[in-house]
Amino acid sequence: MAAGRQFLTLDDLSLSGRAVFCRIDLNCPLDGKKQPQLSPRISAHARTVLDLASMGAKTVLLAHQGRKGDEDFTSLAPHAKLLEGEAAKLARAEGKKAPHIRFVDDVCGENAKTAIRSLKNGEVVLLQNVRYLDDETKFEKNGGKSELVKNLSPFCDVFVLDAFSCAHRAHASVVGFSKVPCLAGRVMEQELEALGKFSRPKRPVVFVLGGAKPDDSLPILKAWLEAKKLDYALCGGLLGSLMLLASGRELGQTKEFLAKKEALAKLDEAKELLLKHSGKIVLPIDVVVDADGAPSMLDAGRLPSPYLIMDIGPATSRHFSSLIRSAGSIVMNGPMGVYEKDEFANGTRSVLEAIASSGGFSLLGGGHTLSALDKFRIERSNLGYVSLSGKALIEYLSGEKLPGVEMLQKWGKKGAAKSGAKKAGKRGAGGP
Repeated sequence: MAAGRQFLTLDDLSLSGRAVFCRIDLNCPLDGKKQPQLSPRISAHARTVLDLASMGAKTVLLAHQGRKGDEDFTSLAPHAKLLEGEAAKLARAEGKKAPHIRFVDDVCGENAKTAIRSLKNGEVVLLQNVRYLDDETKFEKNGGKSELVKNLSPFCDVFVLDAFSCAHRAHASVVGFSKVPCLAGRVMEQELEALGKFSRPKRPVVFVLGGAKPDDSLPILKAWLEAKKLDYALCGGLLGSLMLLASGRELGQTKEFLAKKEALAKLDEAKELLLKHSGKIVLPIDVVVDADGAPSMLDAGRLPSPYLIMDIGPATSRHFSSLIRSAGSIVMNGPMGVYEKDEFANGTRSVLEAIASSGGFSLLGGGHTLSALDKFRIERSNLGYVSLSGKALIEYLSGEKLPGVEMLQKWGKKGAAKSGAKKAGKRGAGGP
């Protein structure tokens, strides 16, 4: 176990010949025919799958797609092919044997058990959508009881959690196999190492907070401001509009839109944060509104407007970009406006380009942020780390405990203690 690390990884145990259960996140967009579309998550998890196969593990993949009752709830059969294709690309590039990923249309019944028993070293199976089980999401509520764990735990030698995006949920497939050694997969390892850099971030620390959910940004904002670890919070998207309203600006139609999004319930909280930390919360000084289908620039001092705010304005973009370029650490969790429409994309594009050109370490997360990176063709190699998580990232940065991460840290402590005991034993045998 590497010094200073709080969790075990695939490199800390010999996995050859062992049944390794690996929780990944294959949840991705579906097309009109309910077929999954290749996503960054699937591509990233392929790294873990290939490494496990190359190490000779007998790999059992657990994953989900949607929830019962939702339109995107479906079988994982096509996901297996996408994942296998991505693993094959990596294997070809590295001169390794590409693993075949066999899909098993069963979660934890006899077919699943038979498939697990028949696994040979280096082979991989993907079991059916774990959310086909009614008790998958009720593991904590049911006192740690679940059909998945009851039926499959006798077959599990090692558990790998690779889905940071699911780590904030105490579901059976996330924390149910905690009695065997628990390791971080490659995706989880990268996420935790990136987040670890924000335990003592290089100053100035700049957060770029946007998107359509102010509820996601306010807890992060409050936690970091109260800890005195945040230098500037650049507010765009609906959070920027909410903060403008909290500062005393009238917004017109945008206020009505905030009411529809139930964001006005957070107005008092926004006012309190502005009152206590006005020097650190940076609001838009101009905005772009949708004037009957055409973009129109408007100084914030000229609000309210009968038109809906759709983006931050050019003066705000320049101010935000200047603060970003001088930052030591940057977090971005949402776009500055309705970037999907080209006429309202300039704000989001400008801050992303500023982050890419900044010398500070950057952490970006959230589905819309990832989509914006693709839209504007921002090279990810110019960024510190692009998280594949949304809600889990928000909760982690807000200071909340994530059950999956706590499980890994528990096993990390055991690993550290065991390593320390071995070193002490060697010294006792006559070494220095």
